[in-house]
Amino acid sequence: MSGGPLRVGVIGTGSLGYHHARLLREVRGASFRGFFESNTDRAGTVSRELGIRAFPSIEALLAEVDVVSIAVPTSYHHVVAKAALEAGKHVLIEKPITTTIEEADELLAIAQRTGALVQIGHIERFNRAIRAALPHVKDPLFIDSDRLAPFNPRGSDVAVVLDLMIHDIDLLLTLTGAKVKDVSAVGIPVLTPSVDIANARITFETGAVATITASRVSKDRMRKLRIFQRNGYLSLDLAAGTGEMYRMRDDMDLPTMIKTAQPLEAFVERVPIDAPEGEPLRLELESFVSACRGEVPVAVSGQDGRDALAVALRIIDDIRRTLPAAALAGPLGA
Repeated sequence: MSGGPLRVGVIGTGSLGYHHARLLREVRGASFRGFFESNTDRAGTVSRELGIRAFPSIEALLAEVDVVSIAVPTSYHHVVAKAALEAGKHVLIEKPITTTIEEADELLAIAQRTGALVQIGHIERFNRAIRAALPHVKDPLFIDSDRLAPFNPRGSDVAVVLDLMIHDIDLLLTLTGAKVKDVSAVGIPVLTPSVDIANARITFETGAVATITASRVSKDRMRKLRIFQRNGYLSLDLAAGTGEMYRMRDDMDLPTMIKTAQPLEAFVERVPIDAPEGEPLRLELESFVSACRGEVPVAVSGQDGRDALAVALRIIDDIRRTLPAAALAGPLGA
């Protein structure tokens, strides 16, 4: 699709959807038409603060847009995206794509039938640290990821695996470019009926191994990723959007090195890594609009979202298997 600006809208303007609406007003090639928010008080607030139109229903909004960004709670992703796709609208769905594989498959089938594009909001793909690291990533052997955050009611309708860890699952699939072979996981509910802290060990078909920890009951925030590969090591701080790489020196004398203690500089060199500045959400929305205009491929496809969801659900299933019976009373994967 090309030509004039695409008519765009937003469904759901909570803490994240608000920023979707704020930024989409400014994206090149997009003509922002308005939003739908089921909470009328919230709708009035957003309309006043951003100076944008609040539609009375999803159907009314869909009748006046070509493209819609869906930022409703996860449990409503399927029903809202299905309505938009059946109407032939391109959709950006906040992560995770849905809560079940069956729901994801139905959405992808509708998109294929209607010709609509689906992009999933795995925003870390647009993180400056990830963009800087990707050109240097080559056949990772081991990846270690930590994502810790204080409790936030937003997203707590699902397990932390679908709320936070799925960001890192998508990154692991992107960085390794490989399929998952085995999953081993543990987790516990703390503040909600769902799992609030989880740790998983993932083995890929290439032999690469990754460990992921996600918590939404932490005092401080942390989003760090460490990548080990044969030619070096990358350390990324996703919260700061920064990273560094230490690469094995070409002139390293291995026989000498293993005979006596050597300073780090004797066998590794620091390689600067960088990427252009850019607000990740703005970059994500710009890429989505550009894809809908036929200018670039979809950055994070519906299939990518389904793949990440499938791994997340395997992790949740393994947590169910390892949890004490007393902790299984709540909807751990809901």
